[in-house]
Amino acid sequence: MKYYLNMNVQQNGDHETHKESCAFYQLHRTGGNYVYLGTFGNDYDALYSAKRKYPYFTVDGCYYCCKSIHKH
Repeated sequence: MKYYLNMNVQQNGDHETHKESCAFYQLHRTGGNYVYLGTFGNDYDALYSAKRKYPYFTVDGCYYCCKSIHKH
């Protein structure tokens, strides 16, 4: 599965990880707000990749498409 990170910060301070199939990603992907993280076999690997690439971000999973890693 392909994963993307929202470069816009959420109200709670998080940057959310989304699957390519996510309705929210599909709705908002055209503003240059997302960066491609890569293809991963699970949500956890995508989250760890985002945290490694952007260590200064607080990264979380999307409530709708990455519930297994959504914390906030």
